[in-house]
Amino acid sequence: MTLSDSRPDYSGKIFSVLKYVILLFLAGTLLWFSFREVEWSSFAEGFRSADFRWIGLSMVISVLAFLIRALRWRLIMLPLGNRVTRMDSWHGINVGYITNFALPRAGELARCGVITRRTGVPFETVAGTVVLERSIDMLSLILVSAGVMIFFWDSFGGFIDKQIISSLEDKFSSELLLIGLVFLLAVVLFLYIVWRYRKSHPVFAKIISIVKGILQGLSSGFKMKQKWSFIVYTIMLWVCYWLMSYTTILSFSGSGMELGPKDALFLMMVGSFGWVIPVQGGIGAYHLIISLALYTVYGISQTTGVIFATISHGSQAITMLLFGAISLLSITIRK
Repeated sequence: MTLSDSRPDYSGKIFSVLKYVILLFLAGTLLWFSFREVEWSSFAEGFRSADFRWIGLSMVISVLAFLIRALRWRLIMLPLGNRVTRMDSWHGINVGYITNFALPRAGELARCGVITRRTGVPFETVAGTVVLERSIDMLSLILVSAGVMIFFWDSFGGFIDKQIISSLEDKFSSELLLIGLVFLLAVVLFLYIVWRYRKSHPVFAKIISIVKGILQGLSSGFKMKQKWSFIVYTIMLWVCYWLMSYTTILSFSGSGMELGPKDALFLMMVGSFGWVIPVQGGIGAYHLIISLALYTVYGISQTTGVIFATISHGSQAITMLLFGAISLLSITIRK
């Protein structure tokens, strides 16, 4: 063995640290854009004037949303044959949330790990259920967004057209579509090679095993016996998100922000896109898109918009971190 062979390989750790730093820098940049023109004296005054009783109610509703999401995810996992308890899925959801504040999207892997560790269901199979659940979430967001655009275009069409549709048109040029097509063909070719030589190479055999596990998790959704319960849970989840948005609006009713249930639906939709952007816990992205929406659609000042976004995001973040920490502690104690 040579000296170089005995040296530990730090490349993976270095890559993880760089990824974390880059995403943290992105979150900080988005925060700077959100707060760059804020009048801090007005910010402090506006923050104090908010009615935090409504914020407290919003946090209670967010906990209810955690529970509904956990129950819904469990429905997908039940056909896998292993007994997944409500507490297993509850801890998985909470650990996923708190992990996303450390590294974006790592929370999905973390909650798969929780279920695998507590039940023995293969990791890749649990990952398949997460892919299915997140796909349904994205489909639901698209349907909600379409509903808002269809029924409330007169109110919100300008923002949607200028900030969302136009930006998408600029990005999805013919060159980008060509690159996407080439990438898709490359993926298909890679999968064909893996399948063709799966028996002659152990790495390819492992890839096939992982893909089969993910497909098994995905197929569990079609084997679900309580499909109507799943639909009801999905509707309840989005109702909770709307109520969280509306209660936050009500906390500002004393400061002149005269918005209603329809506006809460719009802000819920816009805010959802802020959480989707891959930065730690939606930090910066949520603040920027919400303050921009409030200014563009309602003419609300950037300072007030940032106050609203900070309180809305902060209350959800505190709830996620608190219950995530409790679940982590519970799992550690029962180890």
